[in-house]
Amino acid sequence: MFDEVVTPKRFTIAEYHRLIELGFLTEANHIELIRGELIQMTPKGTPHTVCSSILCRQLDRLLGDVWRQAASLREATPTRLQAVIRGQDPVTLPNQSEPEPDVVIARGRDEDYLAHHPYPEDILLVIEISDKTLDYDQTTKLSLYAEAGISDYWIVNLPARQLERHSQPYQNAQSKFSYLSATSDF
Repeated sequence: MFDEVVTPKRFTIAEYHRLIELGFLTEANHIELIRGELIQMTPKGTPHTVCSSILCRQLDRLLGDVWRQAASLREATPTRLQAVIRGQDPVTLPNQSEPEPDVVIARGRDEDYLAHHPYPEDILLVIEISDKTLDYDQTTKLSLYAEAGISDYWIVNLPARQLERHSQPYQNAQSKFSYLSATSDF
């Protein structure tokens, strides 16, 4: 008898997109691709939803203020400062991943992403709002974003009422990816 090794089927981003195109996966499935595996996302509760709504509104206001101030001072050209806030939309990472962070600030305009989702070089900031998924966001997602070279990753830790700020991704001696970190209460 032969001993067979059982391994999970890992999907490429192209295969994942094909499953979506064929209708095997829909938005109602709440699935994201993480390191080639299809991961069922946890339903969002009321505190998560309210936090997401407030955060997107505040970030939009802040980015608008920065844009207006820079334009009035003529310090930068519009193309260098343009950024878009994306809420719960996919980003495409090189490690066969297409997570759907709660909030992303990406360079450019919405129209720039008609042909593809933002890539790591497009992303200025990723924010995950965490209550039920805190451990996953602090481990799997943190490593995933650091490996992709995303410069800034924030976790809104709802149970602890803290903002965890992670910047400057690095790879340690054991080949694990992480960030330098700071935490503040809110």
